[in-house]
Amino acid sequence: QVQLVESGGGLVQAGGSLRLSCAGSGRTLSNYAMGWFRQAPGKERELVSYINWTGGSTYYADSVKGRFTISRDNAKNTVYLQMNSLKPEDTAVYLCAANTKGGLFYSAAYDYWGQGTQVTVSS
Repeated sequence: QVQLVESGGGLVQAGGSLRLSCAGSGRTLSNYAMGWFRQAPGKERELVSYINWTGGSTYYADSVKGRFTISRDNAKNTVYLQMNSLKPEDTAVYLCAANTKGGLFYSAAYDYWGQGTQVTVSS
């Protein structure tokens, strides 16, 4: 079993930055590809970014490309999401998830989920 705990969310003005962290315990996250998803009220959960187990391959949704950066520190068993130039439409609960199966675009393919951290961007 893997336990994931997100942190770093909060309230920020448009144009500001936040760095989210996803700390793993129970097993090493180096065995997993990791994804960041977000879910806004009344909307479906959407993939924001993922990173493969080595950190050598990443993906970003078009809506965040050029503003967000995903990274991982396997020695610290932690994955990060640096979010810059935040916009009000980035407001959502952000969740990290671990994947061993592939199919990284699909939330159903992820094995373990954190509880989420709220990000609110004011205009």
